[in-house]
Amino acid sequence: MQFGTKAIHAGVHPDPTTGAIMTPIYQTSTYVQESPGKHKGYEYARTQNPTRDALQANLAALENGQHGLCFASGLAATDAILKLCKPGDEIIASSDLYGGTYRIMVRVFEPLGLTFKFVSLDDPANLDAALTERTRMVWIETPTNPLLRLVDINAIAQRTRRGDDQEKNIRLVVDNTFASPYLQNPLDLGADVVVHSVTKYIGGHSDTVMGAIITNDDDTAAQLRFIQNACGAVPGPQDCFLALRGIKTLHVRMQRHCENAQRVAEYLDQHPRVGKVYYPGLPSHPGHELAARQMRGFGGMLSFELTGDSYPEAIKVMESIRLFSLGESLGGVESLCTHPASMTHASIPKEERLKNGLKDTLIRLSVGIEDADDLIADLEQALAA
Repeated sequence: MQFGTKAIHAGVHPDPTTGAIMTPIYQTSTYVQESPGKHKGYEYARTQNPTRDALQANLAALENGQHGLCFASGLAATDAILKLCKPGDEIIASSDLYGGTYRIMVRVFEPLGLTFKFVSLDDPANLDAALTERTRMVWIETPTNPLLRLVDINAIAQRTRRGDDQEKNIRLVVDNTFASPYLQNPLDLGADVVVHSVTKYIGGHSDTVMGAIITNDDDTAAQLRFIQNACGAVPGPQDCFLALRGIKTLHVRMQRHCENAQRVAEYLDQHPRVGKVYYPGLPSHPGHELAARQMRGFGGMLSFELTGDSYPEAIKVMESIRLFSLGESLGGVESLCTHPASMTHASIPKEERLKNGLKDTLIRLSVGIEDADDLIADLEQALAA
C-alpha cells in the first residue's frame, strides 16, 4: 500500500454501529462491563480509547512500524522514552536539537541521575569517541532544529548495534518531526524508536498538541505502553480525531510544503541582503546528497541569516513580515517565522547555542502551503524594510 493510501485508510474502519466513514470521537471516561473483568476490550479511557487506537494504528503504518503510542504532547512522548533509562545511564544526543528536548534532558532528567552528552553527529564518526559502556541511548534529529543539519541514520544505527548481547545494544531514537513520515522513515534505516510532535506536520492545522512514538520492538513497546498508562500523559479523543483528519492530507500538504520551501530557499539564497541559507534542498548545503539519499523530499523548514549578522536588522525583518506569522511551532498550513534564540531555543544557554552555530540573528521559517509568489513577495518587502 502506497503512502497516500495508508494515510487515508490504515488503521481506520467505518463505525460498525452506524457505518460512519470517520472514526467517531469516543468522548467517554469509562466503559460499562458485563461482569467484573468481563468487557469489550475497554476498561478506562486513560488506558484505551477507540479513537486513540485508530490513530496509533495509523501512525504505526505510516512509519512502517508495528507499535504506535500517542501522548499529550511531543515532550510527553520524549519524557516517556527517557523513562526507559535508569540512573547512571548515559544518553548521547545531537548537539543541535529542539530547545524543549534539551531542557527536559538537562533540567528534569539529569538531576534524576541520567547523564547527557551533546555531540555533533553530522559526522557519524564523532559518535565512536563519545560511546562508553554506560551509553544506553542515542538521540538524534534529522534534519535538525533549527540549523537543518543532516545525520546519517543508517551510519549511526550501525554504531549503536554493537553485538548480539542485548545489554550491549543501544537504543537509537530519531525525532522525525521536521521530515514527517512522508519524507523519511527512520525505522527502515535502522532506528529503534521514532518520536514525533504530532502538533506539527502530522496534525498540520495548528489546532492540536500531541506526541507519538513508533517502534518495531515488542519489549520497548510494552515498556512504553506501561509508562503511557501508569503516568497518564495521554491525548483526549477530540485531539486524536483532529490528528486523524489532518493525516488524510499529509501527503498532499508535504508536497506543497517542499515545493514552496525550495522556491523560498532559492530566492533567499540569491538575495543580496541574505548571508546564509540553511536548507537541505540547496546543492550548496553540506547535507544535500545525504538528504537526497535518506529522504523523499527536502521538507518545508529553512533558516537564514542576514549579511552583516545584524541583530537589530534581523528583528526588523521579523517585525515587518505579514504573511509569515511570527510565532512558535511549525508544520501548519500557514507560514510561520520564528526567532529560535528567544523563542524555541531560549532554554539552551547562549554559550551552548553559539558553540553549536545558533546565532542570535538566525531566522527560522516554516513555509506553509500558500501561493509561493505571495510568500516571496512578503519576504521581499520585509527584507527591504
